[in-house]
Amino acid sequence: MGVLNVTPDSFSDGGRCLSVDAALKRAQKMWAEGAAILDIGAESTRPGAPEVTLKEELRRLLPVLEAVAAEVPLPISVDTSKAAVMRAAWSLGAGLMNDVTALRGDPLALRTVVDLDIPVCLMHMRGTPRNMQRDTAYTDVVAEVRDFLSERIACCLAAGIPRQRLLIDPGFGFAKNLAANRRVLRHLDAFAGLGFPMLVGLSRKRMIGEWSGVEEASARVAGSVAAALWAVEHGASVVRVHDVAETVQALRVWHRMRQGEEEIHPDEGAA
Repeated sequence: MGVLNVTPDSFSDGGRCLSVDAALKRAQKMWAEGAAILDIGAESTRPGAPEVTLKEELRRLLPVLEAVAAEVPLPISVDTSKAAVMRAAWSLGAGLMNDVTALRGDPLALRTVVDLDIPVCLMHMRGTPRNMQRDTAYTDVVAEVRDFLSERIACCLAAGIPRQRLLIDPGFGFAKNLAANRRVLRHLDAFAGLGFPMLVGLSRKRMIGEWSGVEEASARVAGSVAAALWAVEHGASVVRVHDVAETVQALRVWHRMRQGEEEIHPDEGAA
């Protein structure tokens, strides 16, 4: 999943794709690099990010979404928690809603997803992006995140969302400190065990910088790729990344190494 932020204040690439032309070029580049899906966001969810009004989110999102949907033959996810944005995005061709609030941020969001019959990704977070890093204490972070996701899954199923329309995301960097992020990452199989496709977003995040010793977010490519490989090895179905070409290359090699000897072409030894 390639990240396309049409925001001025996202932590890594804010301000780089504000115009429709710039956003479309970025989307086309990620498609050429091997992205399987694009995730467009028009409101930053970095820690402490200010809330964006509905009008402003639609102003940023809709022209870009319309252009990308017309020119790039990939499924499009929209990173939003607002029901009105979900409905408008669906009308322009979005095929997945990626909601950091797990359909709790807007009282109309759950019913909107049911009505649209559209897939949704449910992410774990406490509070809001504005205040989430004030609430990072857990007794057992793995069990508590798993319980939260189980509860949201049950709520969605009860509301009429089919199982095959649900994805989960443990929410790295959302209401979690460095130790909690590491523990969740080391125990990803606990969430994969819930039986739903798991989306993981680790790309360029502060934890990658802390573990690698790299301060500049855009320079955390190698660390992000390493984390993506770990995530896939431990059950992630989708990795949300800024650096598509590097991640795709690494995953292709990883996949090749995972193949059995009987799957390898006889001419490969001469390559």
